[in-house]
Amino acid sequence: MTYDEFLQSKLITSAPSGFDIDRDTLPAKMYEYQKDLVQWGCKRGKAAMFTMTGTGKTVMGGSWAHQVASHTNGAVLWLAPLAVSKQTVSECAKFGIVVNPCRSQTDVRHGINIANYQMLHHFDAAAFAGIVLDESSIIKSYSGKVRAQIIEFARTISYRLACTATPSPNDYMELGSHAEFLGVMNYTEMLATYFVHDGGETSKWRLKGHAADRFWEWLASWGVFLVKPSDLGYSDEGFDLPPLLTHQHVVESAPTEGSLFVVEASSLTERRAARKESLERRVDRCAEIVAQSRKPFLVWCDLNAESEMLTKAILGAVEVTGSDSDEHKEKCMMDFAAGLIPVMVTKPSICGFGMNWQACADTAFVGMSDSFEALFQSTKRFHRHGQTREVNRHLIISEAEGAVLANVRRKEKEFESMIMGMVEHTKKMSINNVHMLANQKDNYNADKPISIPEWLVAGGF
Repeated sequence: MTYDEFLQSKLITSAPSGFDIDRDTLPAKMYEYQKDLVQWGCKRGKAAMFTMTGTGKTVMGGSWAHQVASHTNGAVLWLAPLAVSKQTVSECAKFGIVVNPCRSQTDVRHGINIANYQMLHHFDAAAFAGIVLDESSIIKSYSGKVRAQIIEFARTISYRLACTATPSPNDYMELGSHAEFLGVMNYTEMLATYFVHDGGETSKWRLKGHAADRFWEWLASWGVFLVKPSDLGYSDEGFDLPPLLTHQHVVESAPTEGSLFVVEASSLTERRAARKESLERRVDRCAEIVAQSRKPFLVWCDLNAESEMLTKAILGAVEVTGSDSDEHKEKCMMDFAAGLIPVMVTKPSICGFGMNWQACADTAFVGMSDSFEALFQSTKRFHRHGQTREVNRHLIISEAEGAVLANVRRKEKEFESMIMGMVEHTKKMSINNVHMLANQKDNYNADKPISIPEWLVAGGF
């Protein structure tokens, strides 16, 4: 073995384990970039599609699952957040893709079967040839036990697809969880290979300077980042979103005991106290906004007390809480999508993932946590491809909660910057990989002898 061959043997690669498909068998109504991704995903066998909301993850996931089911003559399990299952069934039907909603193994049929994440324990992994995780970033929100359950369930399944819009570029544990789900690499191995631990108070992982390019090259071999079609070389015509208008509303706060002025809450205890003290004023302000706004309108909150008071204060509001039955939650979400509910009050943790609510263009956040993803995902239920109106997002906080809002807005700007940087960093590799150009080479056979000039030979060169 030569030294070059030795170095090549040390490079970490993720070899394809899938199959080729006939592009003509994909739904004709799909965009070309969507067909590219499905074709690539089938060839990979185990892949992740990190594509922005509204880029068509549902039809891409459905087409991938259909191809796997046809290739293996078996069944595919599609896991999705609550209520997204029903929406997925109807959305896929528009493209001629049949999806069977199920709650347990006895409901499973040949082809594509979809269920909520909460139902996973009712299924047998050995019965499936493929698995799809819809809104796969949700696995980072689960406890370690449930996350491990999902990864372990998929371990023996040959074909795997993860789809999400919000992998955090600086949340390497999340990217590692995706790699582990796909069987590419254990996330602890990923950290040891490409990262160093800063330690100290930050306790953050950062890329090794010499390993950065290798890391993104490795990541782009099994995952594709796409914000808009031009990231794969296509036109963005028709994908420009209408404006997202953010309106900030600050209600008065009472000074804390012993203070003459309002001081921004910093500790968790101070934040809770500030939210409790301003609850009634924030609710009243939201009720005024909803009364003057277009319908339908969705109000997001973070605490049970906020949800209860908002529902009572807003005429015609329907509340969806965590204690409600899954059937009630699904019905409310589907009724809101159909325009049967004018105002809905709920939490991002309940309804913030997966739903397509382009029929609504007005929303409010009454009580915010430090979670950027909650704000981003909840906003993207409306501000996505297919939205024709400008979207109004109202952020209602008290004077004492300014630090929370500032923190979330900072994270939002950082995310937008980082995700665009990630796309730019991996764009060339993604285009090569997705278009299957990475291994294409010009074949040149030297079948003619080289003629060396006499003066070169005579000169002893």
